[in-house]
Amino acid sequence: QVAVVESGGGLVRAGGSLTLSCVASGNFYSIYVATWYRQAPGKQRELVARFIGGGAAGTPSYADFVKGRFTISRDNAKKSVYLQMNSLQAEDTALYLCNLRVSLSQANLGDYWGRGTQVTVSP
Repeated sequence: QVAVVESGGGLVRAGGSLTLSCVASGNFYSIYVATWYRQAPGKQRELVARFIGGGAAGTPSYADFVKGRFTISRDNAKKSVYLQMNSLQAEDTALYLCNLRVSLSQANLGDYWGRGTQVTVSP
């Protein structure tokens, strides 16, 4: 019922920047929680950043290893969530995944995942 698509990944040198996008489509009222995760081969999935709040305002939070470098934001009109990544390091190389918790009705919430976008940082 709800589709989530990430984009914006690519190859960048250490110290560079990328901005990831997460766009939702389908029938839902609002995004309550948006979360960026990442997963690299041989490693567990990590929470990168989270934006909590269904209205125009909200509360962002970050993993310690990206704090001060990454910024999560949301555009409610475009049903999109973004992750601006600065000062990228080789350790940031991973598949970045977007998860959205949305309101489907007055009494129903749903979680939806995108397929991910690859970020590769060269030393």
